[in-house]
Amino acid sequence: MAFRRLGDLAVAHAARGTGAPAFRRAPADALGRLCDIPDHGRPLDEALETLLSDAMAYGMDTGHRRFFAFIPSPASPLSWLGDLAASIHNRHAGSELQSEGATAVERGLIRFLCDAVGYGAGSGGLFVSGGSMANLAGLCLARDRRLTRDERPRGVVYLTRETHASVAKALRVIGFFDDQIRMIATDDALRMEPAALAEAVAEDRANGARPFAVAASAGTTNTGAIDPLAEIADICESEDLWLHVDGAYGASVALSPAHRACLTGIERADSLSWDAHKWLFQTYGCGVLLARDAGQLPGSFALTSDYLRDGAAEGVEPNFWDLGPELTRPDRAARLWLTLQVMGRSGVGRAIARGISLAEAAERAVRGTPGWRIVSPAQLAILVFRYAPEGLSDEAADAVNAAAARRLMEDGFAVVGTTRVGGRLCLRMCAIHPDATDEDMEETVARLDALAREIAAP
Repeated sequence: MAFRRLGDLAVAHAARGTGAPAFRRAPADALGRLCDIPDHGRPLDEALETLLSDAMAYGMDTGHRRFFAFIPSPASPLSWLGDLAASIHNRHAGSELQSEGATAVERGLIRFLCDAVGYGAGSGGLFVSGGSMANLAGLCLARDRRLTRDERPRGVVYLTRETHASVAKALRVIGFFDDQIRMIATDDALRMEPAALAEAVAEDRANGARPFAVAASAGTTNTGAIDPLAEIADICESEDLWLHVDGAYGASVALSPAHRACLTGIERADSLSWDAHKWLFQTYGCGVLLARDAGQLPGSFALTSDYLRDGAAEGVEPNFWDLGPELTRPDRAARLWLTLQVMGRSGVGRAIARGISLAEAAERAVRGTPGWRIVSPAQLAILVFRYAPEGLSDEAADAVNAAAARRLMEDGFAVVGTTRVGGRLCLRMCAIHPDATDEDMEETVARLDALAREIAAP
């Protein structure tokens, strides 16, 4: 009965129509029922129904086709199935001996992804929980390959204010202080300025610091901006700096032939983070760390212990527990493998391209609506815009935009995020759900316009 209920839920969830809310607030009594753990067990069907009805049914539906806040996760039902299969078998994906089939799948996918970004022979990597862990592991490599132990207190790494917060967090975790993190200026498109980077490196060297790494972005969370990777790679090569690229969001356009050129230079990155649970339509958490020279990974992560010997396979490539921070690892690759097997590379590429066209449709709708202005044009399926009619002060417009986004979410039709660009509060849409329509984008903009005008009315 329990398995049938889960199957029915999966079918209903996959088929949810335009009337389904993108956000549902939970009644207080529903949340209260989740807090107690009984002294004695209760029937599975009853407990499962409580879990599904009270715990899982509320909040933001990030898989909804009109969920545009953050970078959503419109997970494919194929990913659900692959994730379920991996959970049922529950293989320990740390060593080949414990998970030969899962290891073969993961290695094959890593090769596929390396090829997609232009990495050659000797490259590799592994699946991790997401971009935060991939960024941390990539920066561990940068530290270990570019700094001696004595140089670590003088090490400096370069990023911008647009770089994802997980990069600065990772640097703190691996032993660096805030004054070792140098912020580089951005251009009008919020991309790292290569000239400013070169100047900062020269200045730091002259002051006795030890520049060792640059963390560039391939698709920033705020605006979808791609740093000029080729120019940054030139500087890194001449200055012997490690180039890590946070491609958690944007690296997926490598699978869209029409947009692959946006990533020119990414093949020169020493390490790269890439989230399959963003634009490859996978369930959380399914991220990837890729390294141009995979032979460097064990130097940072491999350790041996007597109690691991029986789990280690002899005469094969390093086990995955030697390539990253985790010892016990779930099989994260199966879901992406199943998705690619069924959709094919071309199907995934079309779905990625669809997101880009959706953001362009939203931009057309905003440009055609009086009182609104584009703050950052559609790029990599992200659009930033703002209600700012003539006569409304910047501060009042900030409040109107925030309130309109909140009201839209509470109504449940769509969820649009807010951010700040140039110090002003803006609305931000990330439109990567392949089932969304141009009409969804137009109606979302129309509803925001109606709400903003109502809120701003004296």
